[in-house]
Amino acid sequence: MNNIWDERYSGEGFLFGTEPNAFLLSQQALLKPGASCLAVADGEGRNGVWLAEQGLRVLSVDSSAVAMDKARTLAQQRGVKLDFELADLLQWDWGEHRFDVVVAVFIQFATPEQRGQMFADIRRCLKPGGLLLLQGYTPRQLKYGTGGPPLAENLYTETMLRSAFAGLEILHLCEHDDFISEGVAHHGMSALIDMVARA
Repeated sequence: MNNIWDERYSGEGFLFGTEPNAFLLSQQALLKPGASCLAVADGEGRNGVWLAEQGLRVLSVDSSAVAMDKARTLAQQRGVKLDFELADLLQWDWGEHRFDVVVAVFIQFATPEQRGQMFADIRRCLKPGGLLLLQGYTPRQLKYGTGGPPLAENLYTETMLRSAFAGLEILHLCEHDDFISEGVAHHGMSALIDMVARA
């Protein structure tokens, strides 16, 4: 998997831009300085770096060394420190009750089977009272073709997320179509789903 992502991230500039995801930005009030935060599949670091700017203690994990180098550069430019770990998230030890916040934005590279494992890992690594901030594409995204995987099975529905995170208190869950502009890779009208849930 690394090679595909290393290749995708090897171009000039930032594939998904350097600004944080709009949904993440909208949840800023929930983020407490000093909280431990996992940025899942953080790529070139746009979200992890912004989270560090909010005073969170961030661990940015990704499978692409190329993306991670860009993320380190971005952190340096913004004058923030965060921890980086190069890992295959399907093999990685997420830990138990480890993080106050888990940010999972467009992590839809996983097959349904892999996704089940990853969602279980996310639930397990959250501390009691910890927050999950998740955004993904819904199957309607296939019609727009403005980003995300071309496979319906990799996309999220409200029913799927309710089921996968049934043990968490769902504070917000909403499907919506909106225009997003995140670098060259996510641009245009998009079919999105946002979730905020508490362990």
